[in-house]
Amino acid sequence: MNELNPHISVDCVVFGFDFEKLNVLVIDRGSNDTSRMALPGNLIYNYEHLDEAATRVLEELTGIKNIYLEQIGAFGDPLRAKKQSDQEWLKSIRSEPGARVITVAYFSLVKMADYIPHASSFAKVASWVSVKEISLLAFDHLEILSAAKDTLKQKIKIQPIGFNLLPEKFTLSQLHRLYEAILEKPLDKRNFRRKIQKLDIISPLREKQSGVPHKPSQLYKFNKEKYELLTKIGFDNFGF
Repeated sequence: MNELNPHISVDCVVFGFDFEKLNVLVIDRGSNDTSRMALPGNLIYNYEHLDEAATRVLEELTGIKNIYLEQIGAFGDPLRAKKQSDQEWLKSIRSEPGARVITVAYFSLVKMADYIPHASSFAKVASWVSVKEISLLAFDHLEILSAAKDTLKQKIKIQPIGFNLLPEKFTLSQLHRLYEAILEKPLDKRNFRRKIQKLDIISPLREKQSGVPHKPSQLYKFNKEKYELLTKIGFDNFGF
């Protein structure tokens, strides 16, 4: 039978970059409490594998599908759903609102322009919000978001990141801002460019930006073969 398991859920942290700041996909539960915003998440079905559940839940709540989701860990604080506002919302949607729920979190990196969210199910709104603007989320979703950010920061030190967040053609300044947004600190521009070019994962194009109010910058693209190779083998230390 297609029954939901009242004790296990999945939550998804989907990051996107808009050339200036790091954003995360959130839903609005439409409740009357102050923590209406939440990460896309829900209970799993008893027949589902966790990865299947994460893919299904993300699509059901936001319309976003066909993205790679990586598991980052489980969150099982006995009090994670005990806030009065969360309990009131659970009573309106769950058959066992008082059940203890352990959630398994996933994260992903996507190009925002390729994924326009469309809310459905109990999500009244699904939208991209700047990570820096988020100070309150339902349940323990702030803790989950923080864990996903930490995972992203660790990955950026051992793997190149950008292929999934930038368009096919980009400037070095856009790549620089991406790394600063992820690491949440300023990076010396000259030193950053030297290190990136030393990795030999980007190739200059014979074109520059167009339609910009400033001097057009050189455009680059990722060398996909070298990028994927370095992603697999990693590197010792990027120095960030």
